[in-house]
Amino acid sequence: QVQLVESGGGLVQAGGSLRLSCAASGRTFSSYVMGWFRQAPGKDREFVASISSGDSRTIYPDSVKGRFTISRDNAKNTVYLQMNSLKPEDTATYNCAASRVMGTSYVNYAYWGQGTQVTVSS
Repeated sequence: QVQLVESGGGLVQAGGSLRLSCAASGRTFSSYVMGWFRQAPGKDREFVASISSGDSRTIYPDSVKGRFTISRDNAKNTVYLQMNSLKPEDTATYNCAASRVMGTSYVNYAYWGQGTQVTVSS
């Protein structure tokens, strides 16, 4: 079992940057695929990024590609989401999640953090 705690959210102006962190408990963090998802009020949950367990392959949707970067530090049991060139439409609650398989669907992720709020003002 994995417990996840996100941090790093906040209020930022459009064009600014934020770095989210997700700290994981447990000794098997390195074996999990890690992902970030977001959900804005009244909208469906949206896939943001994922990183594989072994070779750190990454996947991004077109909406964040080139602006967001996911990375992981297995020694620190932490996954990061660097967000640059933020837009008001990036405003949402961001959750990290852990999965045994690489993918973009939230149904594949068994473990979830509580979320951190990101608000981008115009």
